[in-house]
Amino acid sequence: MAAAHISFSFPVQLQLHLVSPLTRNGGRRGCRPNGLFCPSPAMCRGTRPVPHALSNNFDFQHQEGLITSVQALLRQHPKSSRGMMTTVDHLRRLCLDHYFYDEIKIIVDSCLDYIDSNDLLDATLSLRLMREAGYHISADKVLQKFANSNGDFKHAHSEDIRGLMSLHDMSHLNMGEASLYKAKEFSGKHLRSAIKHLEPNLARYVRQSLDHPYHVSLMQYKARHHMTYLHSLPTTNTAIEKLALEEFKLNKLFHQMELQEVKRWWMDLGVAQEIPAARDQIMKWYMWPMTVLQGLSFSRYRIEITKIISFVYIVDDIFDLVATQEELSLLNDSIKMWDLAAADSLPSYMISCYKNLYTVTNDIAYMATKEHGRNPINHLKKAWATLFDGFMVEKKWLASNQVPTSEDYLRNGIITSGAPLVFLHLFFMLGHDLTEDSDHIHRVISCPAKIMRLWDDMGSAKDEVQEGLDGSYREFYMRENPNADAEEHILQMIAGEWEELNRECLLRTRSSLSCSFLGALLNSARMVGVMYSYDDEQRLPVLEDYTRMLLL
Repeated sequence: MAAAHISFSFPVQLQLHLVSPLTRNGGRRGCRPNGLFCPSPAMCRGTRPVPHALSNNFDFQHQEGLITSVQALLRQHPKSSRGMMTTVDHLRRLCLDHYFYDEIKIIVDSCLDYIDSNDLLDATLSLRLMREAGYHISADKVLQKFANSNGDFKHAHSEDIRGLMSLHDMSHLNMGEASLYKAKEFSGKHLRSAIKHLEPNLARYVRQSLDHPYHVSLMQYKARHHMTYLHSLPTTNTAIEKLALEEFKLNKLFHQMELQEVKRWWMDLGVAQEIPAARDQIMKWYMWPMTVLQGLSFSRYRIEITKIISFVYIVDDIFDLVATQEELSLLNDSIKMWDLAAADSLPSYMISCYKNLYTVTNDIAYMATKEHGRNPINHLKKAWATLFDGFMVEKKWLASNQVPTSEDYLRNGIITSGAPLVFLHLFFMLGHDLTEDSDHIHRVISCPAKIMRLWDDMGSAKDEVQEGLDGSYREFYMRENPNADAEEHILQMIAGEWEELNRECLLRTRSSLSCSFLGALLNSARMVGVMYSYDDEQRLPVLEDYTRMLLL
């Protein structure tokens, strides 16, 4: 079935709102490679019409008035002050800073005034804001004044709670700096020991910050907790808090609308009836693009990416649970042919899946061609073929009782995670082209894919009760290193991938990739912990809370 292209009436007021994040402040929007929504104006062509009813449920004029009030606040105070840095930090934590790029840029540029401060909070907050904005300033140099001759942090800072929290936040933007390893250990140790002595609201906020560290956690999820913390402070900014509440409401309305559309598509697809063994988790699958690609202008892209993710799971289940080796060979050959006629050679239960996968992928290629002038279908066909080949490799290992090396398993497991294929679709939807440094692009994409595979393989993903057995990196690593601490080894590998991802996303001069794409990579890595962090009852409490917060 072809991807649905539904036409709705498009309120003029909503049109202006969707464009306003890109055109406010004289139409200039800088690219800050930090995972925030800051697409180029060309990205607005991906905006899809929305139901007129949405404008009846949301007061856009009220929101515009709040934005104007916050702009006035940012412009009337001295730019070089801790107060302004704190305000910028609040806007970032509330996911509002995309409205105030020009104002924030001026304030962040002035952070240099505090980078050499002897106050731990001032120095670390200014360092973090500048690093998030793409400035390359050595953390080792900034933090050395807070350490003794051995490089350890001085005990005098162990009771500076807000300084320690800022230091802990900064430690997760590590790009391989020794001082930030020590900063994470020092701040975490003293914050944990201090919790029992803090007043309840601050203690709760510190605990939440330790459990869900800044930068490596979902900003949308943490925003609600930050709002609760702001309410507990003696002085608050009413306009910022009201704007945050309006932003939460608008995003929730959009996400609910998008989820309804992908649910209709999934029901019309009928795969759950044709392949009963296949997973039926469309809400969970939508959670990935909802989180990864933020901003109202990308609504249509989120819906199309959900379809691609759905097919990855369906195909995975066909390989693991349903098909014979002969049927899989036919399917693998058909995907390489990339022709609807090839479906005639497939078993009946595969035909609809193959045709719909073909149609949705071609629809996305057409979308990219129409919006950006380049047809990526050959690259997308190759990406699907690569995924199917990866599944075939796993199937052959299992069928022959072959035990791969942990390195071979992980290399193939990155492919079969489906993440590289999904990101390649998004890459072209955002207007990129593989005439750029393709090897570099594939390396960047592999960082969140590797994080995903390693988290999944640590043995925590137990919600999918299946008979298929793929093995895991942990299992194969333990075969090779029976006396090693496999979990510690995997966590170190994940930390290494985060450092590489930080270098890619936080250094302005390193990459030509758009901030929208880099932000999607960061957000996907952040989402992994939510999707695979099970409690003792094999539930996903953070995901459940996140779902209630943003969708229900």
